[in-house]
Amino acid sequence: MGYSYQLFCSRNFGPLPATLAMLSEAGFTECEGYGGLFGDIPALKAALAETGMSMTTAHIAVGDLERDPEGFVALAKELNMRAVFGPWMAPDERPTDAEGWRAFGARLAKAGKPFTAAGIPFGWHNHDFELVDLEGGLLPLDCILEEESLCLELDLGWVTRAGKDPLEMLERYKGRIEAVHIKDIAPEGEKADEDGWADLGTGVVDYATIVPAARAAGIDHFVLEHDNPSDDKRFASASLAALKTL
Repeated sequence: MGYSYQLFCSRNFGPLPATLAMLSEAGFTECEGYGGLFGDIPALKAALAETGMSMTTAHIAVGDLERDPEGFVALAKELNMRAVFGPWMAPDERPTDAEGWRAFGARLAKAGKPFTAAGIPFGWHNHDFELVDLEGGLLPLDCILEEESLCLELDLGWVTRAGKDPLEMLERYKGRIEAVHIKDIAPEGEKADEDGWADLGTGVVDYATIVPAARAAGIDHFVLEHDNPSDDKRFASASLAALKTL
């Protein structure tokens, strides 16, 4: 069972070596990278080696993958990553209809082909905008995943914020989900300074039901995330402890 930490959570807290040391002390052995960390690959590798942490997955922008596919595939292989995901689209880039989303899925599959050819699963990490109904109950995420080569990192916090049922989404995309993001939501009106997100177990998302359902669906990689914690050490320690009880 893989318990990982999205390093984006700690972007506002100190240098990477200190963050990885904090995570190791908290009990993590795995982490998930994001685009801002890949500007200095030697420093990234050194920090991972120093702490013994493994970067088992990563978020890499589609444009970056298109510019340097060989470099990122080589890095993913060297770090023994289990999967790579495209992470996000700016609002002005998002399609407005099903055909546009299908075209994006085709672009994503093309960008990911060097990874899948190397035996590394490649796919998409959702927010809420891919879960807005188009027509007849069709979702943008459905259109993206019409590309059979793509897998999914299902962000269950954003699923909830989109007004969808995490259990239904786990069933809907069963067999395509390579990992899930575990992200809790504070009770309404609370944690405004943290954008309404919460440490796992202190929010309103029923992870006591969702995590066992995810395991039953064959998912074995859980990535903890909080988009804006006021204290990343508090979030990391408390959330890992809570996840291990589920």
